[in-house]
Amino acid sequence: MASGNGGVPVGGSGGGSVTNAEKRPNELLNSWFMRSGWSKGELARQVNRRARQLGANHISTDTSRVRRWLDGENPREPIPRILSELFSERFGCVVAVEDLGLRAAHQAPSVSGVDLPWTGPQTVALIGEFSRSDLMLARRGFLGSSLALAAGPALIEPMQRWLVPTPGSGAQSAAEPESAAQRRGNRLSKPELDLLESTTVMFRQWDAQCGGGLRRKAVVGQLHEVTDLLQEPQPDSTTKRLFKVAAELAELAGWMSYDVGLQPTAQKYFVLALHAAKEAGDKPLGSYVLSSMTRQMIHLGRPEDALELIHLAQYGSRDCASPRTQSMLYAMEARAYANMGQPGKCKRAVRMAEDTFTDADDWDEPDPDWIRFFSEAELHGENSHSFRDLAYVAGRSPAYASMAEPLMRRAVDLFGKDAEHQRSYALNLIGMATVHLLQKEPEQATVMATEALGIARKVRSERVNTRIRKTVDTAVRDFGDLAEVIDLTDQLAVHLPETAETAV
Repeated sequence: MASGNGGVPVGGSGGGSVTNAEKRPNELLNSWFMRSGWSKGELARQVNRRARQLGANHISTDTSRVRRWLDGENPREPIPRILSELFSERFGCVVAVEDLGLRAAHQAPSVSGVDLPWTGPQTVALIGEFSRSDLMLARRGFLGSSLALAAGPALIEPMQRWLVPTPGSGAQSAAEPESAAQRRGNRLSKPELDLLESTTVMFRQWDAQCGGGLRRKAVVGQLHEVTDLLQEPQPDSTTKRLFKVAAELAELAGWMSYDVGLQPTAQKYFVLALHAAKEAGDKPLGSYVLSSMTRQMIHLGRPEDALELIHLAQYGSRDCASPRTQSMLYAMEARAYANMGQPGKCKRAVRMAEDTFTDADDWDEPDPDWIRFFSEAELHGENSHSFRDLAYVAGRSPAYASMAEPLMRRAVDLFGKDAEHQRSYALNLIGMATVHLLQKEPEQATVMATEALGIARKVRSERVNTRIRKTVDTAVRDFGDLAEVIDLTDQLAVHLPETAETAV
């Protein structure tokens, strides 16, 4: 490669080695690379594309650079983290930097870890620090590229402290005493607080309709503004409401990051959201945050971690969550059991989700907006995905596929009438396509996948895009000679090329 400075390759600041002394082939990285099926050129292109998405425009990798990594060079950050994300997504499980035989740069706990102090002022400071760094994406490169995904005990043990009382915890620790704040005059009026809460509702509606890629920065910006307000003197009641808003916005920022494929960033926001929910004293909201973390762990192939998180959510909100929230938690428990290959426990959790949901309309208090998404359509969709997952875990079992089919069909019918949840409609269309493939009905599968592809072109959701691609890959593998499958593959290449960048 041509050099513009003393023989250093162009882009060396992003892809060069920390040391070239006594290099040995990186056997771990070679193993993952060979199993991925990628060529060196394809891996280089994916690294460059992800780097551009993260704002690290100085990265310029080519096949010779990839070869040097395989030969033992240790690339500088953010390359190790990018490689970790790419291989994690490729294999559907957490592939840490160390699993690739690479060394990650040391990060301060506030940046890299999830084991954070459970105190109000530090929660505010950490949310402010992280959201500010995220907003500076275009100028400095995204902080999320230097994060590592936590899993196993490193994730579960810190989250268990959500329910442990701490001295001086709660919103009061970050606020002035009520009387002192009142003497200064309330910094926020009730209409202003109401507006903040209604804005959060609006952001959530946009996410459901348009996907996580369109408004993610706006949510992060709003979250940062709320942390500024939390650092001003406020009455205790106002501070609690602000912490609740912060928790909802941080969860939504995490969810949107998850939706566009920024997994370490999503996890960091979820952790910060749980801290804010604790400061707000809102256990049902905390359980909702933990359910989002559960979904992410299932997506990353960590069902045991997912089960630990959902049980923590259920235990923490057992005496205060509404039936709708409890039903959602049971449905996520079923998803975890399904992916662990435990059909008996999965079926029991599905029944509990269905039984509990019947009590939702009789609940005396109105549900908070964050759980209103869990409709009858969502219930059927989650339960059908549990049976679908069981079918795959059990070696493409036709019995479990037949259990998934009527529930998935009902979910598709209901979401088809719901213009506000287009992403969920697309995901359940894809789910229906996978069920048809399990039942060896490729023609019906292509009909569902084609309709999902049309929605995917309108919403900004890498999660939807990835699931469509995986479903088409399965169809090609099993029914590649079928005319409908060939046509669907051609449409995918035209309308959803894999090289398309994800907007964040």
